[in-house]
Amino acid sequence: MITIIDYGLGNIQAFVNVYKRLHIPVTVAKNSDQLVGASKLILPGVGAFDHAMQRLNASGMRKTLDDMIISQGTPVLGVCVGMQMLADSSDEGVLPGLGWIPGKVRNFHSMTESSELALPHMGWNDVSPKLGNPLFHGQDDDWLFYFLHSYFFECAQPEHIAATATYGIGFSCSVASKNVFGVQFHPEKSHHCGVALLKNFAEL
Repeated sequence: MITIIDYGLGNIQAFVNVYKRLHIPVTVAKNSDQLVGASKLILPGVGAFDHAMQRLNASGMRKTLDDMIISQGTPVLGVCVGMQMLADSSDEGVLPGLGWIPGKVRNFHSMTESSELALPHMGWNDVSPKLGNPLFHGQDDDWLFYFLHSYFFECAQPEHIAATATYGIGFSCSVASKNVFGVQFHPEKSHHCGVALLKNFAEL
């Protein structure tokens, strides 16, 4: 059962629609009780980092999610700001992140090489996955995804970079550590590439 974490932010229905078209069981959790029975979790997110963390912390699901993901090893996929929330902290705010993958979220303008870039980075971009990344399994075509962001995940440990993209600089657009996965782009808006990735996550 794929469970979408609904704490008031993110394209919840878009994910539900994709999985229904794939005939993969999907549900939405708005409280801790509704997380029970989830075999995999998706953490969507849009907007500002601190606002997203405030909403998740206020949802009553944080303790249960920490237990499921850290203690039980339930696979989770963070999407867009949901991926950024996996980090320890963000340039965008002052609240701590979930800390499920060590790293910090950086603004493109904090890097000398990309300080003049137009932000947000918006539109379609090629993605280069690392060999063996299960999210990007089984497709021979180029991976092309839709992005809308001004921040990127700077991993503390390079082995957690699962895929990269380029916008002025090369940056990590997908992260992975054990059962925790994240993508900066929007698979739910990325046509056949996005559907393939969400199917791969369901089949982990």
